[in-house]
Amino acid sequence: MPMEPTEKNLSAQESLDIITAMIQQAKGNVQRNSFYFLLWGWVVTLANLAMYALLQLEYQRPYLVWVITIPAWLLSMYRAYRTGSERKQRTLLEQITIWTWISFSITIFIIIFFGYRINYQLNPLILLISAIPALVSGIALRFRPLIWGGVLFWAFGITGFVVPIGSQNLVGAVAVLCGFLIPGYLLKNKQQD
Repeated sequence: MPMEPTEKNLSAQESLDIITAMIQQAKGNVQRNSFYFLLWGWVVTLANLAMYALLQLEYQRPYLVWVITIPAWLLSMYRAYRTGSERKQRTLLEQITIWTWISFSITIFIIIFFGYRINYQLNPLILLISAIPALVSGIALRFRPLIWGGVLFWAFGITGFVVPIGSQNLVGAVAVLCGFLIPGYLLKNKQQD
């Protein structure tokens, strides 16, 4: 004879405890997410501005500024590992968001590796692709500024295709400011509320 599940009626205090725990988990998610948006927002904005400046100075290898992303990748992986090992379970929405960012990262590496095929005019393409994880993260967090940041990545990606090549890094810097940094600071402030 199969066992039938028994339903347990929760007391008002037990219900309140569950709701409180869910709110605390959501606040922790916001804090963790703001770290990544702020880290990558600053790294990519600074790299774009530095590359623009080096191009104006006619430096032979302006792309070398992007090596600052290597420590950022290492820090991101370390932090993700550390926070991931502290948590036993992830929600389905968290897993989807994580895999969206992993897919984004793999796509960016592929684009950079084969960038010579498109004369290394990568900025508009990367901006367009950046819209996807920003938008998905905004939806997962139910955070409108990040959703709008994703939409703005599309707009700035299109802009990157129509401005002169020398201005693409400025467009990229403004895109990351609007798409990652501003939402990142708003997320951080939301966590403190």
